[in-house]
Amino acid sequence: MKIIIHGGFFSESDQSHEIKTAKQNSLREISEKTFQYLQTHSAFDTVAYAVSLLEDDPLYNAGIGSQIQSDGVIRMSAAIMNGETQKLSGVINIQEVKNPVFVAKSLIGEDDRVLGGNGAKRYATEHGFENFSTEIPQRRKEYEAKLNNGGKGTVGCVAIDKDGKLAVATSTGGKGFEIPGRISDSATVAGNYANDFCAVSCTGVGEDIVSNATAAKIVTRVTDGMSLEAAFNKTFAELKTIDGFAGAIAIDKNGKVYHKDSYPTMVFASFDGEIFETFS
Repeated sequence: MKIIIHGGFFSESDQSHEIKTAKQNSLREISEKTFQYLQTHSAFDTVAYAVSLLEDDPLYNAGIGSQIQSDGVIRMSAAIMNGETQKLSGVINIQEVKNPVFVAKSLIGEDDRVLGGNGAKRYATEHGFENFSTEIPQRRKEYEAKLNNGGKGTVGCVAIDKDGKLAVATSTGGKGFEIPGRISDSATVAGNYANDFCAVSCTGVGEDIVSNATAAKIVTRVTDGMSLEAAFNKTFAELKTIDGFAGAIAIDKNGKVYHKDSYPTMVFASFDGEIFETFS
C-alpha cells in the first residue's frame, strides 16, 4: 500500500518561508492521514479522500483555495479514475461546490460521467453536495492586482491498495485570470489517467499537458512494457520539444512510486511508512 500526493508548483506568491513551511507541514499531515485511510479503504476511495483534504486547504489552488477567473468567478475542475474498471468521471468548470472531487466520484456510476458548467452544478445540488460560495482574501488580492501565477496550481493523489488496485484523482481551480470557459487538463486523460498497470496525476500548464497527452502517454508506455522511469523520461523529453511546463506523480502495478517535473518546483509527498518531500 502506497500513496503519493502533489500540491502543484510553487508560484511567485508562494516563495515566502512561511508558505513553504506551511505547505510542507500540510502535505506531511495529509499524506499521513491518507495512508491511514488506505488501510481500510480501496485505492479509489482513498484518492478521493486525499484530494478532498487538499481541496479543503486554502494553501492549494483547488476547492476553497481556487484561483479567480478574468470575470471574477471561481470555476473548478476535478476528475477521478479507477484503474481496475478503467472508468474516468469528472466535472469541468463547476461553481460553488466545496469538494469537486466528490462530485466527480459520484459520477462514476452514471451513464454520463463527465459534466461541465451549469449541468455539473445542477447535478451537485440535486445530489446534496456541500455548497461553497466564499473565497480566501489572498485570491481576491491576486485577482484585483491581475496576477497570473502561470497555471501551475493543481492537486492530485495516486494510490495502490492492499489488493494491488490503482486509482488517481486530480483537482484544480484553474490558472487564474483565464478566459471564462477555458478547460484545463485535470478532468481529461491527459492530466489524470489510470489502468491496471499504472496511475498518473499531472500538474502544470494545462495547455501543455493536453498537447503532450502526458498522463495517458506515461500509462500507455508502462502498459506496453516500459519501466516507469523510462516512460516518464520519454514523455517529458517530448514535453520539452514544446517547452512544456508540467509535473507528474505515479505508481505502477509493482508499487514503484515515481515523480518528475520539467522545473524543479513541484511540491509532493509520498508515504509507505516514510515521507519523501521536495521543495524549491
